[in-house]
Amino acid sequence: MDGALALLLIYPGAGIPKLGILHILISLPFVLGMAIPVVFRRAYPVGAFTAVIAFGALQVLLLRRPAGADLAVLIVLYTLAASRPRRISLRGLGVCLAGAAVAIARWHPSRPVDGVYTIGVEVALFGGPTLLAWLLGDSTRWRHGYYQALEERAARLERERDAQAQVAAAAERARIAREIHDVVAHNVSVMVVQADGAAFALETSPQRTREALGAISATGRRALAELRSLLGVLRDSADQDAGPAVTLAPQPGIEELGDLLGQARSAGLPVSLAVSGTPRPVPQGEALAVYRMVQESLTNVRKHAGPGVTAAVRLEYAETALEVRVTDDGRGAAASDPAAAGHGLAGMRERIELYGGTVRSGPRAGGGYQVTARLPLAAALAEEVPSPT
Repeated sequence: MDGALALLLIYPGAGIPKLGILHILISLPFVLGMAIPVVFRRAYPVGAFTAVIAFGALQVLLLRRPAGADLAVLIVLYTLAASRPRRISLRGLGVCLAGAAVAIARWHPSRPVDGVYTIGVEVALFGGPTLLAWLLGDSTRWRHGYYQALEERAARLERERDAQAQVAAAAERARIAREIHDVVAHNVSVMVVQADGAAFALETSPQRTREALGAISATGRRALAELRSLLGVLRDSADQDAGPAVTLAPQPGIEELGDLLGQARSAGLPVSLAVSGTPRPVPQGEALAVYRMVQESLTNVRKHAGPGVTAAVRLEYAETALEVRVTDDGRGAAASDPAAAGHGLAGMRERIELYGGTVRSGPRAGGGYQVTARLPLAAALAEEVPSPT
């Protein structure tokens, strides 16, 4: 496109066919020198402007009249203003206006018969298009900068949105991993204990073996139901419409601790529950964290504390906090081994800290192991609720 524009400048710039061959030969170098840089004005706006101004200055000094190729000055000035900062284009505008003043003095010197009107017309003819070309170029540069800023802002917002989505996805994956770990680890540990008891009593006590197998079956069904409920939450609406209906039960809380402890007792782990203070409502998220904390602690007791162990769970309601303590009298050193504990303690800590609480765990001075969690509670929730049994 710029090459075609340069060709349009060459033909009228040479004065063809009104002037003679001699004039064409004399003016052609200046015409070419002003038209050819137009081809490169987008890639090298400053260089093209400099070349056009240089040949234009020689034309003013050596020739007696303007040529059509002088329009290249307006084109390269527009390009300079559109593609370079204003401080650079203003210098180019000043050079062009100074050149226009020199051209008026050189080609149309003032005579007494000319008058102010004739000089004003010449100034308008030379200076007006120069100012207009600069204004159009500067406006184009500002508009391009505005659109570029909008595009950069949109790209930045898109990157921030993607980053937030990745963070949310990572947090959701961690939450799902904690839920699956708690459900699977607890129920599988119960099944392992019952299976070991069934194998031990197989020869001597068939009745106890049948009871253990029944407990294994019930625990397995419970684990499947919890996993099915958890996976049902992950399925989108289309999958839910296509597949079988999934019943979504409420998440367990403090009121379900009685069932959890009963399941632990049926698996052969003697565990007691004590509640002090005035029980009051606990938000659903905090209640689920307490339930999972007790569940994970009892799972670790069965896995690491050794045979003949007993456990105790204590809930202490204070004015501004709820403290949950799970203790056992087993092998505390083995339970404190990070490699043996796996990801359970880390997930427990993440759950409690999510609600501003703290978790402490470690062997007890008198033997055994203890896990203590403290959750802040709103003092305004004073309504009494039934304690778990």
